[in-house]
Order: sequence, then structure tokens, then C-alpha cells
Amino acid sequence: MKRILIFSLSYYPNNVSGAEAAIKEITDRIDDIEFHMVTLRYNNQLPKTEKIGNVLIHRIGLVTKNPSTKDLGKLPLDLNKPLYQFLAPFKGIMLNRKYKYDAIWSMMAHSAGVPAVIYKMLSPRAKFALTLQEGDLTDYIEKTMKPLGFLFTNAFIKADVVQVISNHLGDWARRRGTKDENIELIHNGANPRDLKPVTTEAELLTLKQKFNKQSNEIYLVNTARLVHQKANNNTIQALTKLSDNIKLLLVGAGPEEQMLRDLTKKLNLENRVIFVGSVDRSKISKYRQISDIFVCPSRSEGLGNAFLSAMASKLPVVATQEGGLKEFVSSDTAWVVDKDSPDQIVEAIKNILNNPDKTKIITKKAHQMVAEKYNWDLVAKNMRAKVFSKIL
Repeated sequence: MKRILIFSLSYYPNNVSGAEAAIKEITDRIDDIEFHMVTLRYNNQLPKTEKIGNVLIHRIGLVTKNPSTKDLGKLPLDLNKPLYQFLAPFKGIMLNRKYKYDAIWSMMAHSAGVPAVIYKMLSPRAKFALTLQEGDLTDYIEKTMKPLGFLFTNAFIKADVVQVISNHLGDWARRRGTKDENIELIHNGANPRDLKPVTTEAELLTLKQKFNKQSNEIYLVNTARLVHQKANNNTIQALTKLSDNIKLLLVGAGPEEQMLRDLTKKLNLENRVIFVGSVDRSKISKYRQISDIFVCPSRSEGLGNAFLSAMASKLPVVATQEGGLKEFVSSDTAWVVDKDSPDQIVEAIKNILNNPDKTKIITKKAHQMVAEKYNWDLVAKNMRAKVFSKIL
């Protein structure tokens, strides 16, 4: 059986976002390739080597006991990301002596492109696939990676195939030097638990009771990390111009949590903004199912997994068209707002609530689009045929 070594900064069971979920959804559906991974450990309670699904994980880096999200941004754990750039390729070469990998696959250029380039320098015959899932503004990423500019640039140039999840990221790859013939556009999929819910009514009732959701209350929800990119501050500001029965459910954690809590307190909205914290991806769909409107006025997106999952769960979606969002967010599938425009969020929410027939038509159309074009079975099939076949 062919073997592929994956470079990814993080992976299950902790610190999971769209990129890590994509790896798992894809690898779980491919049974004729053996996948290994070099990733960061962070938590000393996690084994150094562990198999999850179809991936044999090899963890490296600095660790502490059960670190919180805040701990990841403090010494010593915040040294892990720069250390990974150099520790990961050497760990990969050591593993290659035992496992004889046929190719390498890097998840995101800004976090795992450099290790792949160094690995190829040490093992020139290795074939290399790069996936671009970056959600941050590309200018910001390039500025951050400037100290490793030569290696970062070569991640785009040396890759035998660059898989992008949106045309927005495909354009970025071209600007960074990737040839057109080496680019493959394969979108991500929605959370399968949203397309085919398995949650019982009793479970949903229990969750509603946990938050004491009343029959007349409307829950806005965002199921994404609390980072600047997601612009949750705009949604909180919009609440001040909406009726008191409308509340906001923030499902996720991140570096902006304290800022958002401070803003909530300043605006006297502490009884209307619910900070849920991190939730396992297998359970996130429940929070969408007890909610009424998905609101995420992003400042940038590579594609937008959370938006697709919200559409899959038949929630009306309020979103911008920044980055990859423009590929599936339109007036036919969502309520489009400009970035950093709380007043437009207010008007979109009022429009949804005041026009139930229109809302039903748009959410149905969005659900059908996701089911047909953004499902993981199709993604895995295309990854096997258009990406992995080129490096094996």
C-alpha cells in the first residue's frame, strides 16, 4: 500500500478547525492509501504516536498538561509554531527511514509549506502536494512569512500539485508562482451531520433547556473560532438595534474571546450573548439545530466550511462575500452584507424574520446546492483522482 506523510500544525482531538476536519473527512474515505502525519502535541496527556481514523499521528513539540486555548498563545507553547517549521521535516525524514513514504502532503502553505520544502531538499525524489485552505488575508500571511520568504515561496513552486478550496486561493497560488497546470480546484464539504442530522428531539430539547431558550426567542449563531477574521464584534454591535428576544450563541473559542466579552459588557448585552466555548465537531451541528439564523460577517475566508454546514442544516445565512465566500454566497443562497457593517446585519436579520416565505425558498435552494456540490464523498473522490494520483 502507498504511504503519504501529512504535515499539519494541529490535528484531532484538540485545536480542530476546518483544515483538520478536511484531512479527516478525506482520509476516512480513502482505504487504498496509508496516511501518516507529523503534527504538534501541545498536551502531554496525548500520546506521541496514535492512530485516529486512517491517519497514524506522530506528535512533536513543547508540551504542558491540558493547556487551554489561551495557553497556546503564551510561552512556552507559542514557540511551537516556529519550531515546527524545522522540527517537522527532520521528524519526517527520520520516519521515512522506517516507513518509506511515497509522497508528502502539506495542509496550508503558511503553516506547513516550509517543512515540506525542507523535506524535499533532504529527499529530492519525494512528490509533494500542497493544500491551500487559508482563511486570513493573503497580504497578512505573506507579511507574517517574510522571514522565511525563500522557503515559503518555494512551497508554491516546488509542489507537484496545489489543491485549492476556492478560486480566490487559486489566484493567490498563481501570484506566488504556481503554474496553472499544477492547480486543482476541489472545494471542501459541509459537516455530514448537518446534511443528515442524527440528533434526536430529546437531545435538542435538553440543549435548549441548558440555555433556557424560550419559545419566543430567536438565536443567532456562529460556529467558528473567536478570531478577528470572523468579525463577531459586528454581530454583537448589531444586537443593540434588535429586539431583546434576539440572542447570539457563539460556539467556539479563540484569542478574541476576552475582547468580545468586554464589548458585550460595555453594551449591556451580557444576558443576550452566550459564550459556549469549544465544542467537539461531532456535536456542533446540535447548536445549529437549536438556532434560527447563522450570522458570520467575515472579513476574509478561504472558502467557509461553517457557512456550508449552516446551509446544509437549512439555516438562513447572513454573510459577506469576502474571499472564497463569493463562490457560493449570493442573494440566491444567503443574505449578503458588506464587511464591518453592523447596520446591514440588522436589516438582513429583520428581512429574514419578516419574510418567512422568502426565507424558506432561499434556505431550501442553499441546502440543495450544498448537498449536490459540497459533500465529502465527492471531495474525497476528487482528491484521490486529481491530487493523490499525481504524486503516487
